[in-house]
Amino acid sequence: MFIRTEGFKGFLHFYPIVSAIIILQVSVWLFTTFVPEWGQWLYYLGVGINLGIEQGEYWRLVTPIFLHGGFAHLAFNSFSLILFAPALEQMLGKFKFIVAYLITGIAANILTYIIEPNPLYAHVGASGAIFGLFGLYMFMIFFEKQLIDPQSARLIFLISIIGLVMTFLRPNINIAGHIFGFIAGFALGPIILKNVTAFVPRPIRRKAVPEGQVGFDPNRWNKKQYRFQPYLKKIIFGFFILLVVLGLLGSLL
Repeated sequence: MFIRTEGFKGFLHFYPIVSAIIILQVSVWLFTTFVPEWGQWLYYLGVGINLGIEQGEYWRLVTPIFLHGGFAHLAFNSFSLILFAPALEQMLGKFKFIVAYLITGIAANILTYIIEPNPLYAHVGASGAIFGLFGLYMFMIFFEKQLIDPQSARLIFLISIIGLVMTFLRPNINIAGHIFGFIAGFALGPIILKNVTAFVPRPIRRKAVPEGQVGFDPNRWNKKQYRFQPYLKKIIFGFFILLVVLGLLGSLL
């Protein structure tokens, strides 16, 4: 469920919304980093600062979801989306997925604004929306068990718990955004997961081969799962360790 076997083109084709979100936030980061004159203006126009929201700049409840403060911050959130968002996009469909992503991210930003009293408090990042996706998965684990296999349930439960714990241990983290994004995702579960079917890995289509020629079967590895099945847990755990390392680097850069 969380192991990506698609190539680059396959990923873009099967998960266009996740791809668009990642491309957008990477493009914005590149622009704000390498075109400083206009980039800094764009960054400060979109940052979620309480004073701006108080003055009626309500777009600041949305724009921080697509802004990031540094490369490690961007890499951590983008990698999280690559791993954990595709299954939800397939299960929910394009429209319901983007609605869930935006609602949880905006809810996290609204409650951050309410909880944080300092008018100069500012924040950026997709973490609130990503924790919202974790909240949806957590709802599956407890109330929609048929939507998630036991191995994936154990993995997402572990990552969610460690992610919430790290929220309180790392400096410069929007604690309210993480917590309320997670709660918003969990609360959205009964509505957004209605009539949803379980995730099914996408097969790669094999091109027709003229008679008499040798063909290439893109699904040959799926037919021989025994070759990598013993290493599946190690692969997932390795991805998770990389996420943690990127997250720790994000607190230093």
